[in-house]
Amino acid sequence: MKSGGTTAILLAGRRDGATDPLALAAGVTHKCLVPVAGQPMLLHVIEALVANRRIGQVRVVIEDPALLAGLPPLRGLLHSGRVVGVAAWPNLVDSVLAGAAGAAFPLFVTTADNVMLTPEAVDEMLDGCTAQGADAAVAFTRRASVLAAHPHGQRKFYNFADDSYSNCNSYWLRDRAALKAAETFRSGGQFVKHPARIVGAFGLLNLLRFRFGIGTLEQAFARFSRRFRLTISPVILTDGAVAIDVDHARSHAVAEQMLAGRSTLAVAAE
Repeated sequence: MKSGGTTAILLAGRRDGATDPLALAAGVTHKCLVPVAGQPMLLHVIEALVANRRIGQVRVVIEDPALLAGLPPLRGLLHSGRVVGVAAWPNLVDSVLAGAAGAAFPLFVTTADNVMLTPEAVDEMLDGCTAQGADAAVAFTRRASVLAAHPHGQRKFYNFADDSYSNCNSYWLRDRAALKAAETFRSGGQFVKHPARIVGAFGLLNLLRFRFGIGTLEQAFARFSRRFRLTISPVILTDGAVAIDVDHARSHAVAEQMLAGRSTLAVAAE
């Protein structure tokens, strides 16, 4: 197995066990198997992770890990142990904890619909975490960067006093003590779509600041750090495309268009 200092956890389970509308339309059981530019979206993310030499094992958290063996490009990686399947739990946080069990830290956590992820974006995230001395980190990119990548790629943004940002579905945890930051997402995450979830995760005052754009992104994370007694940092990625995940028919069409110019995926055996 190729060496690497960071373990990747790739969340590929079904939310609440329900079949996603995109999966229904594509005739597959899981959203992560929906084809994007000719390949299941899961494979695009795995390709980006295994192409980065700082990433070691990739742990794919999915309800039925046996599904991975049905994807021919993964067979060599599964045989070598570079990619392993881990059974998902109904709750997002418990799935992260399952993926982290026995894993080498630090952890890079992302999702199977993050099809625009690149090895360069992973490097930028890892470098930013090191530079900031973070215990945990969340990847963002600026609104202007997202719109420059595609004018219709993302429509919802976190608004702060300094700028508007989009989450890039990428997270970093330095060690096991930092796993308590994952509890933030026990309510399901997706705070930009469900702001009320911030009440439970971060408190009412932070919800009000979030809704009304009071303070900067850095100030918001300083407050989160105090709440969790960890150094939790935002890392700003330069590639706005990484914020464009495949969540519905519109973003699926955008991702198809953006990935059309890339070479056909062929994850190689090691």
